[in-house]
Amino acid sequence: MESTKDCIFCKIAAGEIPCHKVYEDADYLAFLDINPLSPGHALVITKKHYRWVWDVPTVGQYFEVAKKVALAQKKAFGTDLIIAKVLGEDVPHAHIQVYPDQKVAGDKKDFAVNAEKIQSVLLGKS
Repeated sequence: MESTKDCIFCKIAAGEIPCHKVYEDADYLAFLDINPLSPGHALVITKKHYRWVWDVPTVGQYFEVAKKVALAQKKAFGTDLIIAKVLGEDVPHAHIQVYPDQKVAGDKKDFAVNAEKIQSVLLGKS
């Protein structure tokens, strides 16, 4: 198992590696994927290191955060289809991928604009 000091998601959660945050609270962080499948493709992670989503003791709360991000994406990108994946094979740290249908309009690599769209919905600005 990878140690937390070598875990890229632990480094992102600690602020050692920059990211485009869309949501953050005391226990969870959501940020845009650097290799997005669609505009607004986000990863929802635990700030504390857990290998698998199923290891997270507050998994219900964790999925509520993922739901909050997904509903914000739905509104921000004007789509009814938000895809969620729980794989965890690519990075050994609990994470849930949530992203809009790949047919939504916008540049999937325009991270600043896509993060702002999601943040605006989460903050009640749109």
